[in-house]
Amino acid sequence: MRISECLLECLSDLSFQVIGEEPVESLGILESTYRGSICSFLEDKKYIQKIPSNVRMLFLTKEMLENMEMGERGYIVVEQPRNTFFLLHNAMKKNGKYIRKTFPTKISREAKISEWAKIADKNVIIQAGVRIEPFVTIYENTVIEEECVIRSGAKIGGIGFEQKRMGDRIFLVEHFGGTILKRGVEVQNNTCIDRAIYPWDNTVIGEDTKIDNLVHIGHAAKLGRACMVVAQSGVGGRVVIGDYVWIGFGCIIRNGIMIGDKARINMGSVVSKSVANEESVTGNFAIPHEKFIRNLKSISGKGSLDI
Repeated sequence: MRISECLLECLSDLSFQVIGEEPVESLGILESTYRGSICSFLEDKKYIQKIPSNVRMLFLTKEMLENMEMGERGYIVVEQPRNTFFLLHNAMKKNGKYIRKTFPTKISREAKISEWAKIADKNVIIQAGVRIEPFVTIYENTVIEEECVIRSGAKIGGIGFEQKRMGDRIFLVEHFGGTILKRGVEVQNNTCIDRAIYPWDNTVIGEDTKIDNLVHIGHAAKLGRACMVVAQSGVGGRVVIGDYVWIGFGCIIRNGIMIGDKARINMGSVVSKSVANEESVTGNFAIPHEKFIRNLKSISGKGSLDI
């Protein structure tokens, strides 16, 4: 698709300048995992060297354009790159080349679903052996694989908290992506799992992963297989969590970071940076568990503070 045509069709009142237009397959932020060609946005020159090669079009300001190399990609010059990008994303809701195709919901006859559960009429697949308890809501663009269990009050595939401030108003970013629960996932009471924002993306809960009560999983998060997430924890959007990870009671994991295989996020931790494979972290902000214990001892007069 051509971004200039999309802008003229969807945001006809917008003032913009296009330089060296290149066709793209979709929209996405610079950190996108999509491998096809995308249009993104740039507001800070510190990210210039981090622009992936698949970013073929870029929203930016006239001032930012002066820092760019011509010929590497196409540019759309606007006053507010970030907001224009997301306004275009929202406005393309009716563009059949951007959003997902619609199909009637498909539910296996071997799934056991409470009459008090609410399942979207379109774009949902529920496979054999799935159990869904009362007052569960399953939103569009959701796939629930075999033998999953969804406990009462859970919300799967809802719209996440992605809001953008524009002047004195705030607008919601539409969520066109999906949610996939792999085989054997269990989601306990009143947990919310948001779907991804972009149509090519999914929030994914890996095979045999178990999620406790009152947990929030943000848009486009990817959890590996056989993880355990304990009650009242929050996993931010675009977090990637490896296999066999433990996330203890009341943990907070900031958006966009990585948690390695077999890592342990101990009770009450606030995780602000990526965690390595098999690493155990504790505290606010979380640090390696052994260092945390040494610091506790130092505070009690039994050692020196380790920072």
